[in-house]
Amino acid sequence: MGFKRVLIANRGEIALRILRALRELGIEVAIIHGREDRSSLAVMQSDIAVPIYRDNPLDSYLDVEAVVAAAKSVEADAVHPGYGFLAENAGFVRRLEEEGITFIGPSSDVITLLGDKIEARAAMEAAGLPVAKGSSEPISEAEVASALADEIGYPVIIKAAAGGGGIGMQIVEQAGEFTSALNLCRSRARSAFGDERVFVEKYIEGAQHVEFQVLGDGVKAIHFGERFCSIQRRHQKLVEEGPWLDAHEREKIGDLVCRGAETVGYKGLATFEFLRDENGDFYFLEVNPRVQVEHTVTEMITGHNLVQLGIKIAEGESLSLEQSDIEWTGHAIQCRLNAEDPIQFIPSPGKLWQCHFPAGYGIRVDTHAHIGYEMPGCFDSLLAKLLAWGPTREDAIARMRSALDETILTGVEHLVPLHRKIMDEEDFLARKITIQYIENHKELLG
Repeated sequence: MGFKRVLIANRGEIALRILRALRELGIEVAIIHGREDRSSLAVMQSDIAVPIYRDNPLDSYLDVEAVVAAAKSVEADAVHPGYGFLAENAGFVRRLEEEGITFIGPSSDVITLLGDKIEARAAMEAAGLPVAKGSSEPISEAEVASALADEIGYPVIIKAAAGGGGIGMQIVEQAGEFTSALNLCRSRARSAFGDERVFVEKYIEGAQHVEFQVLGDGVKAIHFGERFCSIQRRHQKLVEEGPWLDAHEREKIGDLVCRGAETVGYKGLATFEFLRDENGDFYFLEVNPRVQVEHTVTEMITGHNLVQLGIKIAEGESLSLEQSDIEWTGHAIQCRLNAEDPIQFIPSPGKLWQCHFPAGYGIRVDTHAHIGYEMPGCFDSLLAKLLAWGPTREDAIARMRSALDETILTGVEHLVPLHRKIMDEEDFLARKITIQYIENHKELLG
């Protein structure tokens, strides 16, 4: 039986994206909102809006009991978390399960497993996915870390077991650096995630970041191909595109990620992330158990509405597609138009006095912004996602150049100038891109 009403536990462009998917499925839309978002487009467009006002704006979207109470008050059949906030909070999912409310995503047990990078690494290695050499348990002593590094070879990287987003990660080049690096990573992990456990693995130099989009129904899984996400600042993606691999590589890694999803009984949308080294070898990074910001790239090249497919799985449907049904057409590029200083990447809140986004053949814009919109400084700085599709990568780049030139945003600083430079940069055009792209092209920040 399908959902009658779904509560969106998020804000901004992803809330609006989910709202549209629900509307097309004939499902009523409820949404929570903080004081800063009371006049946002998603709130205005919803059927029911539930205010959760807190002194700290983030708490409006992070108060588990308040969100559960909101879902109960509107008699929601399900909650869609979007990305960020409570999307990967196993305790939140467990509370919804206790209340008999469906979480549009995987079970609390699966989120718990995948949220522990050490356990997830072990589970995926057992399923046959390639992983970088490293520790199979938490490491807290410099001597132990140093001995492991001597075995697997320098450089190595220290990561938080409970976290993501690059928080706390430390690259170690030699044994004498371990004491300070371990202490710093553990401290930041404890502060950010309430869990100081860290692990060590081989650092992949000259790496590219490639991720695979997966959909599972708890028994079977299929993939929708890869996205290339190597242009980043502070481990946060700026430009995403796809496809990137040849058909043989796509089939090989695609089979592995589906096996990994099936092994853990994954239900819903997931993204399997990898680093690819200079030799073309892949190394598993993590599974993001939710819809990704860049899911739009995959939608443009496959023609499938991923958000709706995820909702249908949550309603209890089995996969309606076979792997042979998934085809890739053309090339798509997404530029994240963050409200930030394009040189220092410092957030730039403020009111949009002018706001015009491009349109036309092969262009997609996902945004909650409009003239008069007050971009708050307390949330993520993503203002809009601009996508361009073309029959070839060269066509998509040409279309993106034109789209960026047409974009008008006045009142906040933004990343349009940076993206415009990237679209003309020689290494970008030649696909010579690693995760150090921004650091290696300081001229783009001038």
